[in-house]
Amino acid sequence: MVTELRNGSDICARMPEIVPAELIGELFPPREFETSSFENYRPDVNFPSQAEARDKASEFVGGTKRGLFAKKSKIGAPGLYLDGGFGVGKTHLLAAMYHSFSGSKLFGSFMAFTSLVGALGFAKALETLSQFEFIAIDEFELDDPGNTMIMSRLLNELSEKGSKFAATSNTPPNALGEGRFAAADFQREILGIGKQFLMLRVDGEDYRHRPVNANGVSYSLSELQNWVTPETATADFSTLLKKLGMVHPALYGKLLAGDKQLAITNVNLLNDQNDALRFVSLVDRAYELQIKIRGTGVPLTEIFPPHFLDGGYRKKYLRAVSRLGALSS
Repeated sequence: MVTELRNGSDICARMPEIVPAELIGELFPPREFETSSFENYRPDVNFPSQAEARDKASEFVGGTKRGLFAKKSKIGAPGLYLDGGFGVGKTHLLAAMYHSFSGSKLFGSFMAFTSLVGALGFAKALETLSQFEFIAIDEFELDDPGNTMIMSRLLNELSEKGSKFAATSNTPPNALGEGRFAAADFQREILGIGKQFLMLRVDGEDYRHRPVNANGVSYSLSELQNWVTPETATADFSTLLKKLGMVHPALYGKLLAGDKQLAITNVNLLNDQNDALRFVSLVDRAYELQIKIRGTGVPLTEIFPPHFLDGGYRKKYLRAVSRLGALSS
């Protein structure tokens, strides 16, 4: 049953379009990290690798512009890779690197860069990105062979043109302390340049202190209606999933443009992997924009079934659960 909410704006009625020039213009740190710096990063004293990663990251962006008067970084590697679990400050450090670098630069999610290649074509994307001296890639995804191959080729060719890179990725929480971080996978998959990255392991606990299996919150229809404002996007869950299947993932951020909240009715357990992965991408964009999410029905942190959480996309789903916990609290 579709239940409409009053006073909000139906997200499923929106028709965003890809404008290639805008994709480049959107490659900067999200709202939550617009003031991130090395100075306001607070490493956990119980995990020395956090302070070490901060110091190495700061050294890495010590170089400035390419050319005759370039000031070289103390670290000679073309790339830096921050490897760790959820909530240990990797994106904060990545944004701090972006803000500290004095040359031309870009910051975006893995999906943002692969979407750019899809919109522009590889040759045009390479030409466009080669104008930038430092490229920061958040949430590098190694579980999509096609996109990983595209990014591997892109990084290799940009490296030959003198660009520097920094990237983050996540390790599943159940792998912490077991030595199963993603650095080796990154080095193997990013052919050629991967082994030239400086690998920084960032240990620690989720600073939000939310276990990924925490009980979620579900709201009644009247409670959700009382929460809705004119700046709230609204949708029925099944209709929203169909909408996401009709829109390029690069446009999910545009679907939420101008909103402060997202209210979803009739949330249910997901049973289709494609629907689940699309919803994960929407959650990522909502998290970057710091858009609060609430729903009726199944708690949002409980929509991924156990066999999804234990499967090949485990890291994506656990990241989404973590972020849904933050956005729905």
